[in-house]
Amino acid sequence: MKKVLFLALAAASFTFASCDTKTENATENAAENVEESGEMKADAMEEAADSTRDAAENSADAMEDAADATPSTTTPAATTTH
Repeated sequence: MKKVLFLALAAASFTFASCDTKTENATENAAENVEESGEMKADAMEEAADSTRDAAENSADAMEDAADATPSTTTPAATTTH
């Protein structure tokens, strides 16, 4: 009988020990909010970087297209035959 009572008390104490406190829950929520905020900032930075890279590529493409459309003003090198 004592063993059964002891085991029941031990199980009950483990049950209560595993419960989260309000302070622990608040701390976990705050940590999750910080993590989520950081992820949102990182996503915004990635989008800005993508936009900057796309703009640079578009500018480079436009410059290359303009260069291709402009006729060459240099004379070709003379070829010699032996």
